Amino acid sequence: MRQPADPAAIPSLSDREVEVLLAWFAADSKTDTARALYIAPCTVHTHITRVRAKYEAVGRPAQTKAALFARAIQDGFTSVESW
Repeated sequence: MRQPADPAAIPSLSDREVEVLLAWFAADSKTDTARALYIAPCTVHTHITRVRAKYEAVGRPAQTKAALFARAIQDGFTSVESW
Protein backbone atom coordinates (compact mmCIF):
# COMPACT_ATOMS: atom_id res chain seq x y z
CA MET A 1 0.00 0.00 0.00
CA ARG A 2 1.12 3.53 -0.74
CA GLN A 3 2.65 5.63 2.03
CA PRO A 4 2.89 9.43 2.13
CA ALA A 5 6.33 10.90 1.46
CA ASP A 6 6.76 11.86 5.12
CA PRO A 7 6.06 8.95 7.50
CA ALA A 8 5.74 11.49 10.34
CA ALA A 9 2.57 12.68 8.60
CA ILE A 10 0.82 9.38 9.38
CA PRO A 11 -1.13 9.77 12.60
CA SER A 12 -0.77 7.12 15.27
CA LEU A 13 -4.22 5.55 15.38
CA SER A 14 -5.10 2.93 17.98
CA ASP A 15 -6.29 -0.48 16.83
CA ARG A 16 -9.78 0.39 18.09
CA GLU A 17 -9.81 3.71 16.21
CA VAL A 18 -8.93 1.87 13.01
CA GLU A 19 -11.58 -0.78 13.70
CA VAL A 20 -14.29 1.84 14.24
CA LEU A 21 -13.13 3.88 11.26
CA LEU A 22 -13.28 0.90 8.89
CA ALA A 23 -16.67 -0.20 10.26
CA TRP A 24 -17.96 3.34 9.72
CA PHE A 25 -16.76 3.31 6.11
CA ALA A 26 -18.73 0.11 5.55
CA ALA A 27 -21.88 1.42 7.22
CA ASP A 28 -24.54 3.90 6.17
CA SER A 29 -24.40 5.79 9.46
CA LYS A 30 -22.74 6.04 12.84
CA THR A 31 -25.84 4.40 14.32
CA ASP A 32 -25.40 1.39 12.02
CA THR A 33 -21.70 1.30 12.90
CA ALA A 34 -22.52 1.34 16.61
CA ARG A 35 -25.01 -1.47 16.18
CA ALA A 36 -22.46 -3.60 14.30
CA LEU A 37 -19.78 -3.06 16.97
CA TYR A 38 -22.12 -3.26 19.99
CA ILE A 39 -21.20 0.23 21.18
CA ALA A 40 -23.10 3.49 21.57
CA PRO A 41 -23.39 5.89 18.62
CA CYS A 42 -21.72 8.59 20.74
CA THR A 43 -18.71 6.26 21.11
CA VAL A 44 -18.45 5.98 17.33
CA HIS A 45 -18.64 9.78 17.12
CA THR A 46 -15.88 10.11 19.74
CA HIS A 47 -13.55 7.74 17.87
CA ILE A 48 -14.12 9.50 14.53
CA THR A 49 -13.58 12.90 16.16
CA ARG A 50 -10.28 11.69 17.65
CA VAL A 51 -9.15 10.29 14.30
CA ARG A 52 -9.94 13.62 12.61
CA ALA A 53 -8.04 15.49 15.35
CA LYS A 54 -5.01 13.25 14.87
CA TYR A 55 -5.02 13.92 11.12
CA GLU A 56 -5.37 17.65 11.80
CA ALA A 57 -2.42 17.47 14.22
CA VAL A 58 -0.12 16.08 11.50
CA GLY A 59 -1.24 18.71 9.01
CA ARG A 60 -3.52 16.49 6.94
CA PRO A 61 -7.08 17.48 7.78
CA ALA A 62 -9.92 15.19 6.71
CA GLN A 63 -13.26 16.82 7.41
CA THR A 64 -15.48 14.47 5.39
CA LYS A 65 -16.04 10.73 5.33
CA ALA A 66 -14.61 10.61 1.80
CA ALA A 67 -11.51 12.51 2.88
CA LEU A 68 -10.97 10.14 5.80
CA PHE A 69 -11.40 7.18 3.48
CA ALA A 70 -8.75 8.61 1.15
CA ARG A 71 -6.38 9.17 4.08
CA ALA A 72 -6.95 5.61 5.34
CA ILE A 73 -6.00 4.26 1.91
CA GLN A 74 -3.01 6.59 1.58
CA ASP A 75 -1.71 5.56 4.99
CA GLY A 76 -2.20 1.81 4.61
CA PHE A 77 -5.05 1.33 7.09
CA THR A 78 -7.11 -0.19 4.26
CA SER A 79 -6.91 -0.66 0.51
CA VAL A 80 -9.21 -0.12 -2.44
CA GLU A 81 -9.17 -3.88 -3.04
CA SER A 82 -10.69 -4.42 0.41
CA TRP A 83 -13.86 -2.63 -0.66
